[in-house]
Amino acid sequence: MNESTIQFSIRQEPENEMRLILRQVYQALDEKGYNPISQMVGYILSEDPTYITTHNNARSLVRRIDRDELLQELVREYLADDEKKDEA
Repeated sequence: MNESTIQFSIRQEPENEMRLILRQVYQALDEKGYNPISQMVGYILSEDPTYITTHNNARSLVRRIDRDELLQELVREYLADDEKKDEA
């Protein structure tokens, strides 16, 4: 029996596309009077699209982002910012 470690691998979505989509979703939520950060976190945690407004096609846009990819990028960016602070 082969007991090698299975590696988790996800396809790399262009970072700029994710950033653009998140900004558009943020703006749509803000325009509708929602707290964009809270709504986006609710969506990321639950994958329930009703956290995101349909205004300006935001719900369809956000569903184009793979949650695993998004979380990976958020952690990467958070830690990169942390490293920059440590170097300063």
